[in-house]
Amino acid sequence: MTYRPLADEIRPETLDEVVGQKHILGEGGLLRRIIEGGNIPNLIFYGPSGTGKTTVANIIAKRTNRTLRRLNATTASLSDVKDVIGEVGTLLAPEGVLLYLDEIQYFNKKQQQSLLEVIERGDVTLIASTTENPYFYVYNAVLSRSSVFEFKPLSANDLIPAVERGFRLMGERLGAKAKCEKGVVEHIATACGGDCRKAMNAVELLMNSAARKGKTLAITLEDAQTVAQKSAMRYDREGDDHYDIASALMKSLRGSDPDAALHYLARLLEAGDMITAIRRILCSASEDVGMAYPQAALIVKACVDNALQLGLPEAQLPLAQAVVLLATAPKSNSIVAAIGAARADVKAGKTGEYPRHLQNVHADSAGLERDQGYLYPHNFPHHWVKQQYLPDILLGSQYYVYGENKTEQAARQYWEKIKGEEG
Repeated sequence: MTYRPLADEIRPETLDEVVGQKHILGEGGLLRRIIEGGNIPNLIFYGPSGTGKTTVANIIAKRTNRTLRRLNATTASLSDVKDVIGEVGTLLAPEGVLLYLDEIQYFNKKQQQSLLEVIERGDVTLIASTTENPYFYVYNAVLSRSSVFEFKPLSANDLIPAVERGFRLMGERLGAKAKCEKGVVEHIATACGGDCRKAMNAVELLMNSAARKGKTLAITLEDAQTVAQKSAMRYDREGDDHYDIASALMKSLRGSDPDAALHYLARLLEAGDMITAIRRILCSASEDVGMAYPQAALIVKACVDNALQLGLPEAQLPLAQAVVLLATAPKSNSIVAAIGAARADVKAGKTGEYPRHLQNVHADSAGLERDQGYLYPHNFPHHWVKQQYLPDILLGSQYYVYGENKTEQAARQYWEKIKGEEG
């Protein structure tokens, strides 16, 4: 008998059996209405593995009586696509073909352009799937001719019924009923990272390795924890997850949520990506804390240096210290706004000539005996003297605005007092 993975055996055959995705497949969901209507456009399914993309393609093929042909872009070529098209109108595909192209992001631009021939035929329907954001990885001409639907990671509540059904099916296959310790089903549903396939693989492994007592297979929580360890981690250093977690860390620091920041730091460290965490932490010290607590940059740099010298796992401690410091520090984006405004003027060509008194002294060499007129601030009270620094074209421009925090307001009051007295 040919071996069939549990994940394939349990695959839903109707829309009502599909786990999760209620936002598009629930009653009234747009994709459900399209499928039930029977006029299937070219589609792009976007989302993590194990969330039902292939399953829905199978259901569409059955409902439309079209022959389903599957290709994976990591190994397929254009000749494979042409072979599929060649089946149209033959006994192999009398009602047309539904071409399911998995991982379309691995097709280069030329290969994706060649798919336009497929997309524009009435007897071939293309359903492409990708785990990456299609708006970054799929050619615009393909996108404009397709409808994009996002498949979201499955929640633990979504997966519990599927896990329970998996244990029942495996019990029927092995001729013994699963006897699960308390928490086994919930742990698998939680630890699989929203991937139904991973959950089914865990169930299958647990059942095949369980101790048998007559017609009972004992499934322990300890075994479930061992099988499912780290399976909740979805991380690709070159994919969307990399940028999403880095973004979530940065935004949690900016939002002053130390718990969330520690969570995303932990996910990066668990994936072994300490460098991404360090880059975000160093940036946040200036971008989000800035002048509200200037010493944060020094402390964070020291923490980063310690982390790099220690290496993982010990590096987690100084990095966690830096994250908590930044998340709980007062915030100011005055530096971001100031340098952004200054660069905008430079890019717009607003530069002008340097004021004569700011030029380097070399301008007075070669017999050019001109009085530079520079006033040395340290020769004046409070180390400040009024003089022009900006080019004439930018005279009066203000880029830096003091933030509404104790540190910057103290600096504002100090300089307003001095410049008011001396000006």
